[in-house]
Amino acid sequence: MNDTIEILRENLGRALWETCTMVGIATLVGVVFGTALAILLFLTQHRLFTPNRIVNEAVGFVVNAIRSMPFLILLVVLIPLIQLIIGDPYTPTGGAIALSIAAIPFFARVAESAFQEVDDGLLEAAISTGAPVRQIIVGAVFPQALPGLIRGIVLTIVSLLGYSAMVGTIGAGGIGDLAIQYGYNRYETGVLVAVVLLLVAVVQLIQWVGDRIALKATH
Repeated sequence: MNDTIEILRENLGRALWETCTMVGIATLVGVVFGTALAILLFLTQHRLFTPNRIVNEAVGFVVNAIRSMPFLILLVVLIPLIQLIIGDPYTPTGGAIALSIAAIPFFARVAESAFQEVDDGLLEAAISTGAPVRQIIVGAVFPQALPGLIRGIVLTIVSLLGYSAMVGTIGAGGIGDLAIQYGYNRYETGVLVAVVLLLVAVVQLIQWVGDRIALKATH
């Protein structure tokens, strides 16, 4: 028990910071680039804009190809690329890059679904006014899709927290690394229990906050 407390006291703060950094960077990158991909997929698929089957299917294929790979396999595949970019893939920065690449297609599909739920009647009314596509996206699509986007961001963060634990299997830091190095390799069951309880509490908090924000954003 004393060993568990000592391990947590010395390492938990650093591990939490590394996890928050990785997940925060990946969420930001995933939301920005995933939203851009979602807009492209939405515009090239929707009958009211500029349908382009070739572009839509090509982008959709790449998105689905990355999404179809289990994250642990994707992580291993990305190690040479990450090593080329930053030199050492076995760091929180390397973990953030891997998580970002996983987050982009994940959020792209979530955001695309949110955009597709926007009422066609509203879009037709906006188009009939002669508004440009950019103005329609910003003034009509985003406000109506906002609750779904917020829930999608929450879902992305929760998923990335789970993925970040897998990053620990290659020694890239975070609470997953703490659980593997001390809880599993050194048979400190108390560390594993503490990490699991902490993850459950964090996920519950994120979900609760996200649901409240999405509820307020619902029109």
